[in-house]
Amino acid sequence: WDNADFSRGVGTTFYQEFSTLNTAKPPFIRDVEAKVRRYQRSSYSAAWTLKITWEKAPAYTARTDTRKTITYQAVLTTDGFRSYILMLYQDGGMQWDYSRLAATNVLIGYT
Repeated sequence: WDNADFSRGVGTTFYQEFSTLNTAKPPFIRDVEAKVRRYQRSSYSAAWTLKITWEKAPAYTARTDTRKTITYQAVLTTDGFRSYILMLYQDGGMQWDYSRLAATNVLIGYT
């Protein structure tokens, strides 16, 4: 995990909230539920989900190179009792030059 820098006007962040308690679920929510069920091997029905997207985010500090960006999402979801987060990265989308970042132990995801 490292810091993104939007100070140069490159990249954007946006979010979308899904309240799905007693409503029809869009395909995105059904996909999130399927992932949680598969990874947790349990039944899961989302009541609320928040999708945050960082699109073409340059690494901190952006003054070094704003051409190398990353696009990724965090999806927070809950059924009201259990909560999960999915970290999703664009396939081949990590363009940051990890050798120039402040942190030297860069890792996509977590362990």
